[in-house]
Amino acid sequence: MLTINPKDISTGKLHGYLLGSVAPRPIAFASTVDVDGNPNLSPFSFFNVFGANPPTLVFSPARSVRNNTTKHTLDNAEATKEVVINVVNYDIVQQMSLSSTMYPKGVNEFEKAGLTMLPSDEVKPFRVAESPVQMECKVVDIIYTGSEGGAGNLIVCEVVKLHINEDVLDENGQIDHYKIDLVARAGGNFYSRAREGFFEIPKPLTTLGIGVDQMPEPVKNSSILTGNNLGVLGNVETLPSQESVNNFSKEHPEFVGISEEKKHTFAQQFLEKNDVESAWKVLLIK
Repeated sequence: MLTINPKDISTGKLHGYLLGSVAPRPIAFASTVDVDGNPNLSPFSFFNVFGANPPTLVFSPARSVRNNTTKHTLDNAEATKEVVINVVNYDIVQQMSLSSTMYPKGVNEFEKAGLTMLPSDEVKPFRVAESPVQMECKVVDIIYTGSEGGAGNLIVCEVVKLHINEDVLDENGQIDHYKIDLVARAGGNFYSRAREGFFEIPKPLTTLGIGVDQMPEPVKNSSILTGNNLGVLGNVETLPSQESVNNFSKEHPEFVGISEEKKHTFAQQFLEKNDVESAWKVLLIK
């Protein structure tokens, strides 16, 4: 058996062992606003429910292991003392992953991920309309565990209003664990789907995806492409060049002159094969 003293290895390596061991972890899709009302949205898997009377949630936007910076979520929670915790189900997992990109301060991750901002009743941060359960919270305490990279910052929240999509309830008005279809975080790029098991999503850590808001309108408003499809398409750093699109259309004349709906259907088929570049080329053919 491998026995480790945490002080004998790097923080990054220890971080990997911990996240691979303590899994799957539920995901707090945390929405905040800064003092000027600018929205921010980011997922955190150091999260759980810690009480029902009062209803208490705790999550931790930890200091970056790589460069010891703090998250905008932490900065906003410190300043405004409000947050909305949205749960993540399989229908929005790709969009959730896209929103975790390290976008600069002031960038609206709702728009980048193609998610809908829904006004809250008791707090200023917006809810994620696509999330099946949204919890408006007041921040009652923040516990700082350290000042170095990897240190946790435990945000203790009291739920002041709960919103549940009735589609995930059973005949007794309780949450149906199959219908809600929650996902959880494991180590590396792995996630767990509560009703099926583990699956992998490349996490956007080193590049800035263009986001759903930068897509052509017909793609962004497609009736065929799903939210997950848009999340994958929005995670590319740049769109294919016009020259590469033209070359692709010469090689595949069957995609030229077809309707937008058919292009979207073919693009979806490429996405099912994890061929994102070809999917974009089909979508960009004129």
